[in-house]
Amino acid sequence: MHPTAFIAPGAVVLGDVTLSAHASVWYGAVLRGDMAAIMVGENTNLQDGTIVHVDERLPARIGARVGVGHRAILHGCTVEDDCLIGMGSVLLNGVHIGTGSVVAAGAVVPEDARVPPGSLVVGVPARVTRPVDDALRERIRGTWEHYVAEARRHRAGAFPIAGTSL
Repeated sequence: MHPTAFIAPGAVVLGDVTLSAHASVWYGAVLRGDMAAIMVGENTNLQDGTIVHVDERLPARIGARVGVGHRAILHGCTVEDDCLIGMGSVLLNGVHIGTGSVVAAGAVVPEDARVPPGSLVVGVPARVTRPVDDALRERIRGTWEHYVAEARRHRAGAFPIAGTSL
């Protein structure tokens, strides 16, 4: 784990997990690298309740500057750099999300799906609906920048947790 990475109290990070500079794992998230590796890139955030798990043959790779929304599930998949994975979305085994893509909240990306770079993916099952525009690119950037700043504040104790001595 990089010394600037942040793991919130109550998050579980176990096994073969690499957290790069300024990566953050938020409250209630679970990263289980028990059967294969989980790699998280710089400035990437795994928000509250996110689950990242692997398969014996499929590690999880999450690139740099990625925002993974609350309660998302990423299982044995690859997410390239500069992506936004929406709240409650599910990425199944073998999924590959191309650079600069957005997976909408609640979308389910089926096993072995390949999402081209710069795509907006929506629905159950998820389908590419259009290219990512400038507004979505700005949202991706704004999300990771926000969480890098929030991690600094939380690490510094700006928000004491009831019943703890943090």
